[in-house]
Amino acid sequence: MQLPLLTILLATVSPATGQLDKLAKAAGLKYFGTAVDNPSLNNQAYMRIARNSDEFGSITPANGQKWSSTESSQGRFSYGSGDAIASVAKHRDQMQRIIAAHIQNVAGHYKGQCYAWDVVNEAFEDDGKFRQNPMYRAMGVDFITHSFKTAAQTDPAAKLYYNDFNIERCCNAKINATLSMLKTVIAAGAPIHGVGMQGHSRVGKSPSKREMKETMAKFSELVDEVAFTEVDIRHTKLPVSAEDREQQGRDYVEVVGACLETPKCVGVTVWDFTDQVRHVPVRW
Repeated sequence: MQLPLLTILLATVSPATGQLDKLAKAAGLKYFGTAVDNPSLNNQAYMRIARNSDEFGSITPANGQKWSSTESSQGRFSYGSGDAIASVAKHRDQMQRIIAAHIQNVAGHYKGQCYAWDVVNEAFEDDGKFRQNPMYRAMGVDFITHSFKTAAQTDPAAKLYYNDFNIERCCNAKINATLSMLKTVIAAGAPIHGVGMQGHSRVGKSPSKREMKETMAKFSELVDEVAFTEVDIRHTKLPVSAEDREQQGRDYVEVVGACLETPKCVGVTVWDFTDQVRHVPVRW
């Protein structure tokens, strides 16, 4: 007895990362697709899956191109419902090409010159939700997968990083969302080598060494490297007192100490090396 293809495909993967189109093509099919109906277009969770090109290689309008939608009365044609569905696939493909062209041009220009690339930067809000940027709206989390795969093909010797702020102090919603994203994207076959923790904070309010080490330990379970990438510990009032300068020094010591005591932490970059050109006392 032959099992249905869908049953065979689903049996090989976890429900969270089906990659149905990818698996179907590997099995010899041209595509694995889904219908999308107009009422579903405003369902963000649904559309994240529908736009994922690893899941679905084609999109069929469930009703938007039927007679009742395109010619509800004789001689009067309307294409709004069908166009809305078609634009989902068109927009996704356009965004894929835009991302690929940008990465191929920039990373290609500097190929072999950069130790690491910040491939995707600041994808999350502090509450752990994805930022609603044009790439995410067009492709969902697949824009991250596509970006890392393209970067790896363009500059294969470089380390590829995900970079963000407020992911230093364990463990908040943004850190948990980042960990979940890393698992999803890595499972989809994209090489993410490192996580960059920006390290923007305020004097006397910085995460402790213990908190930063705890966070890096979690990231280290998924990637080869972690690093502090944009460290600036800013004063929030002027003039700066001697006590505040001493506290600022202690805060920097905590950051460097956390890196030194974390096996996969490869470095610290300050943003930059003098308060004269930093955001003082501006708050992010």
